[in-house]
Amino acid sequence: MRLNGLKLIATLAALAALPACVPDPALVASGAVKAPEPKLVPNAYVAKKDGAFTIPAIPTEKVPTQYQRQEVYFPSEDAVGTIIINPAQRTLHLVTGKNKALRYGIAVGKSGFEWSGEALITEAKHWPTWTPPKEMIERKPSLAQWAKGQPGGLTNPLGARALYLTTNGVDYGYRIHGTPEWNSIGSNASSGCIRMINQDVIDLFERAQIGAKVVVLNRDGSRPTKLTLPPPAPKKPKPVEAVVEPALPDLPAPPPLDPALMASTAPAVVTPAATTPVVMPEVEEPATDN
Repeated sequence: MRLNGLKLIATLAALAALPACVPDPALVASGAVKAPEPKLVPNAYVAKKDGAFTIPAIPTEKVPTQYQRQEVYFPSEDAVGTIIINPAQRTLHLVTGKNKALRYGIAVGKSGFEWSGEALITEAKHWPTWTPPKEMIERKPSLAQWAKGQPGGLTNPLGARALYLTTNGVDYGYRIHGTPEWNSIGSNASSGCIRMINQDVIDLFERAQIGAKVVVLNRDGSRPTKLTLPPPAPKKPKPVEAVVEPALPDLPAPPPLDPALMASTAPAVVTPAATTPVVMPEVEEPATDN
């Protein structure tokens, strides 16, 4: 009995040392058991010194709870390290174990810039340089000042970190990156990239691996079967240039006329000669007989 009691105590101690058990998704779906409640990560958004920059603290009371970093129950058959992005819910899940994940709030592409499909992380950078594409400069000419790149920093649109995505070896310009506009999290605000709070993208950067798979779900939350990109923006018609005829040169002023020449060339005035009236002789009429 004493041995059995010791085994029981040892078993209970071992169970206590294990992380909380994650229920089977089928049991959760059937309602037999309740899914574990999300657990916020403490002190996730305090001010943070990072290299030459100090990232300011985020006022968490202004960030909806569902968009704050937390450990969540997440049924998935994906390998640990896979990133699942749900644009409709504006969330990013990093798979950390069987049916477990870290969830982060994100901002996604605004209308006309949504995409879905699978990609790989092929590059990662600290405080990356941001170079706006020419199409973005056309939409917002003030960005022309950064046509050759905006250096990394607290006001850089890519924030503290950037994970570069490619599909079948092609870089379509999509990134998972930080942002100084933390209040855009939970909205459709970007040109297709995935925005994260700077503290969150640093945390993800330290966990994600080069070569990790990234899945961007369809708008309805279903798993994509192919890469779907937004339609290209319509090209602006070139303005019709007005045809301007060349101006004729000014003609030189005519030279003054020579008075003598004018006199010699003036037409002569012809005075008609006086005429003598013609007097007709009187003719007597012949007498007539009465």
